[in-house]
Amino acid sequence: MSFSSSVKKELGSIEILSSCCLHAQVYGLVLFAHFSPADISITTENSETARVFSEGLSELCGTKPELLSSESKKITYSVEKSADRVKVYDVFGHSAKEISLRINRSNITDDCCASAFVRGVFMACGTVTDPNKNYHLEFVVPHKRLCTDLITLLEEFELRPKYVVRKGYHIVYFKDSESIEDLLTFMGATVSSLEVMGVKMQKDVINRVNRMINSEMSNLSKTIDAASKQIAAIELIESTCGIDSLPENLREIAQLRLENPETSLKELGTMLETPISRSGVNHRLEKILSIAADIETKTKG
Repeated sequence: MSFSSSVKKELGSIEILSSCCLHAQVYGLVLFAHFSPADISITTENSETARVFSEGLSELCGTKPELLSSESKKITYSVEKSADRVKVYDVFGHSAKEISLRINRSNITDDCCASAFVRGVFMACGTVTDPNKNYHLEFVVPHKRLCTDLITLLEEFELRPKYVVRKGYHIVYFKDSESIEDLLTFMGATVSSLEVMGVKMQKDVINRVNRMINSEMSNLSKTIDAASKQIAAIELIESTCGIDSLPENLREIAQLRLENPETSLKELGTMLETPISRSGVNHRLEKILSIAADIETKTKG
């Protein structure tokens, strides 16, 4: 089962205790499926969505939608009789003479009803991507004004979607995990919202660990590169003037570096007879590099 299907299953299984919220949920589902005087129907792959559509219309409007198809994983329910479609229009306060389809706000009487309405809308035309792959939730709406009304309603509850037209359809969408979590919670899909949150936390931990590993690998690479140059300088001094020609403090650090090629400067500092700081070790090694550079210049000259 896809993540989107599991969200719809969770939404469809919510127990609705008030008649006004049931009314709003079924209204959202019917309005954003196929809703016109000639066609009140839904085609869906989600059995829970199909059930809510069929049972909701039966309970609210006294009409029993007909099951037209259940092949190829898609289920189609339709209100076939013209008289029954008139009943549905009457129950939700719509008229066959409407020029454009809009949300009739009289069907949304309270905040809880708004939540139920959006829940129905999502079951009708919404999808959400598996958070393990990407963060994306969208509503695919066929009518511009209906889409505008949906955006207005969402914004009233501080849910701020983006909008785009794709292949003639109006897309209301969210791309960030926090907004998707908020919308899922608003609709009542708390389990799914927690799942998105859990995946995000897991991704954040993995990203932090990867950044730490990359940083440590980068630091280790820099340490090895620097140590290689230091050892090369010490070996040049040893092959020309001899390490004993160095002052005692430089001779001590030179010997330690030869014996510990992968050790950090801080650790080298603690290994000295009289421990010094990382910057102190770096200062001594810089002097050794300078001496080796002078030797190399004189040799070439």
